[in-house]
Amino acid sequence: MNRRSFVAKTTLTGLAATVASGPLAMAQSRSVKRKMTINLVCGAIGVKASQERAIELAHEYGFESVEAHGPYLSSLGTKEMQSLKKDVRSKNLVWGTSGLTVDFRKDRETFENGLKELPQIASGLRRAGVKRVSTWLRPCHNDLTYNQNFKQHTERLRAVASILGDQGLRFGMEYVGTTTLLVSMKYPFVHTMAEALELANAIGTGNVGIVLDSWHWWQAGDSVADIEKLKNSDIVLVDLNDAPTGVEKQQQMDNRRELPVATGVIEVKGFLDALVKIGYDGPVRAEPFNQPLRNLDDAPACKATVDSIKKAFAMIG
Repeated sequence: MNRRSFVAKTTLTGLAATVASGPLAMAQSRSVKRKMTINLVCGAIGVKASQERAIELAHEYGFESVEAHGPYLSSLGTKEMQSLKKDVRSKNLVWGTSGLTVDFRKDRETFENGLKELPQIASGLRRAGVKRVSTWLRPCHNDLTYNQNFKQHTERLRAVASILGDQGLRFGMEYVGTTTLLVSMKYPFVHTMAEALELANAIGTGNVGIVLDSWHWWQAGDSVADIEKLKNSDIVLVDLNDAPTGVEKQQQMDNRRELPVATGVIEVKGFLDALVKIGYDGPVRAEPFNQPLRNLDDAPACKATVDSIKKAFAMIG
């Protein structure tokens, strides 16, 4: 099961609603208290782009941060790295997160092979000025009970977090709360904010937090009050998404989402206000798994995405 893959078709209704007129011009004036950045993650919206092209697109369409490609950055020599960092600064961008390259969900050999490559990648991220790395947690397993799975995740992700911590990198884990995924295998696993925080605490390296996705926050039954109990340091990355209308909450499919505030099914204002209240200062990306969006060319896909996040940010306060 790969949460990142999907084949389901959706309508353009939600996308059209997001791109339509809204208080985008008010986004900055009403969101001056926010420290979080509008983050471009090309793969999440169906845009295929190199690191350089992602930086160009982020600048052209008004994003404030951009995803870091760890393997590519680790391949750069000193002069190439200096040039790239200068380009990022000149475009008034900062780095968002970099996706974890280690596959910790499969057999031990696969995990250990990925772990061997991580120090070099982590060093490249540090040299580029990247501060955050993120991944997601599968909320179920066919063979491992909850306790067995918790133990395996603690041991494997402690090794990951230690390597990242040696390079000054924070590590975020996204809990997946989608009910239809939770029940897709025999044994349930971490799928709420509280459980993800318990795992971070068990890992115990001091640089581990969570990836907070409005979709999974909503699916898990977490609340605004739960966010307000967090510290800025507890959150490494935020995902902002909406849900299709006309589908019962417990029947929603993880790979059929909408751009932020496209439908209003997920209550985004309280979610964002809570993040501002705790001083969250990291990247915010859209991860809608929306096929109509993915079918667009790069330019309209980027514009629809940045406009949807700005529209959501305009609701802050």
